[in-house]
Amino acid sequence: MSVDQDAEFAALPQHARERLVEMRGKDEEARLFTSDLSTSEFLLVKEAGFDPIGLVVGSSIYHVGYQQSNWNKNEEMTVLTQAMYHARELAMDRMEEEATALGADGVVGVRLEVNHKEWGNHIAEFVAIGTAVLHRNDRHRFKNKHGKPFTSDLSGQDFYILLRSGYRPLGMVMGNCVYHVARQGFGNFMKGMTQNQELVQYTQALYDSRELAMERMQHEAEQLEAKGIVGANIHEHTHAWGSHVIEFFAVGTAVDEISKDHVIEPPLLVLPLVD
Repeated sequence: MSVDQDAEFAALPQHARERLVEMRGKDEEARLFTSDLSTSEFLLVKEAGFDPIGLVVGSSIYHVGYQQSNWNKNEEMTVLTQAMYHARELAMDRMEEEATALGADGVVGVRLEVNHKEWGNHIAEFVAIGTAVLHRNDRHRFKNKHGKPFTSDLSGQDFYILLRSGYRPLGMVMGNCVYHVARQGFGNFMKGMTQNQELVQYTQALYDSRELAMERMQHEAEQLEAKGIVGANIHEHTHAWGSHVIEFFAVGTAVDEISKDHVIEPPLLVLPLVD
């Protein structure tokens, strides 16, 4: 194990270290792996040349601070934006630390979840979870430019097709924006009650906040020198802030070419066994 791996390993919680030691300490033939991949995903990841070596998890319980907003103004809530991004980043970093401690080349099927606790409206747990994988024959080729395991939220099926088509994942990229949508004045509300009309103020607020989230996701992909982003999605949440404060969270997998010959093969079909 390298010095960097030792440092990552020492930073993990005690029970995480104990679990990873148990998985890492055995010889490869006898090693037990854990995975949240479905049977089909597991077989396709194996078919792509990777072996699952362990379920890896990162967590952060975070207090999201309070920010005052102007009730009649569209504006980004920068304190909340930064808090939500930083909490997710901490969870992702800790998941990557577990993957590095196992000597993994990457993490597939990553899920990022936010769970609000009963301890208070502004306290939430941010969890990142996925399956660490190691390439069978070409180790370390698939790590990103920082020498870290790649991360991807693609399913096992999409991961297989991506590799077979001449691309590889570089990392999960994300961007977010927490935005206050201005309230409509009572006079304007009453005036427009009987008319069909676009609510321009609301349209502009949601348009701007989505664009900010997507722009930040694209910036992360550019930092990884990616060719593009696949599986991009934008999630909308109100969390515990009330009806006029919304978070848009953009996330996807940044990819790069490993071959100029992008032959798209039919996916391997994994059928259920029949007695």
